[in-house]
Amino acid sequence: MTTTDKVFAGSIPEIYDRLLVPLIFETYARDLAVRVTRVAPGNVLETAAGTGVLTRAMASQLPAGASITVTDLNAPMLDRAMSRLSADNRISWRQADALELPFVDQSFDAVVCQFGVMFFPDKVAGYREARRVLKPDGNFFFNVWDKIANNEFADVITQALAGVFPNDPPRFMARTPHGYHNVERIREELTTAGFARISVEMVDGKSVAPSPREPAIAFCQGTPLRNEIAERDASRLEDATNKAAQALADRFGTGPIEGRMRAYVIHALR
Repeated sequence: MTTTDKVFAGSIPEIYDRLLVPLIFETYARDLAVRVTRVAPGNVLETAAGTGVLTRAMASQLPAGASITVTDLNAPMLDRAMSRLSADNRISWRQADALELPFVDQSFDAVVCQFGVMFFPDKVAGYREARRVLKPDGNFFFNVWDKIANNEFADVITQALAGVFPNDPPRFMARTPHGYHNVERIREELTTAGFARISVEMVDGKSVAPSPREPAIAFCQGTPLRNEIAERDASRLEDATNKAAQALADRFGTGPIEGRMRAYVIHALR
């Protein structure tokens, strides 16, 4: 992982929330929120919350008496999330690193993380922190993307950008969001962190867009992939976006398009 892989700033949070969230995150956020609700937690900690798609899903499903503490390392992303849910007094907000949580031991009934653990520079340390703040028999839920070949929009765009920058292809999507999909490795690292009861479920989905242009903008301009493009040649951001859109059109058509998605949902008990 490079240093720019974790930089969600500038215009990225707005584009991410407006285009990428409905494109790939909302389906899995609803799924994860249902799983959290089933264990009836009184208080929940969300780490790496991003712009709050899972927060919103949990807020719509958890009862009035439940509380949600929402954290993210990136203040611009957290600010975007707060702006959408500022009136819900069940939710508290705090900028925090998931590897050094500012909470006392055994504080929460559940810890949940939506597509965030792949950004942890030390996965075991992040899992240990989640376990530390969980109460006995507390629940840890998170999801991760499967390999990029099973997530078609991300795969097509990554291949298209390799044609734009053939000498140094931007690999953010394959390296980070889709770079942590080995289920056995995940089980081993959770076990090392102290979790003993671990279940993993594969969940397939469909990514739907009104045209190829929207996902091209979402990925090229609403993720740290934008930072990689700028590092190579900032003047080519629009050209790279256009090439990505054309590649999607060539693969899926010029009208409304849909692509296959696949992720894993992990549930571990303290």
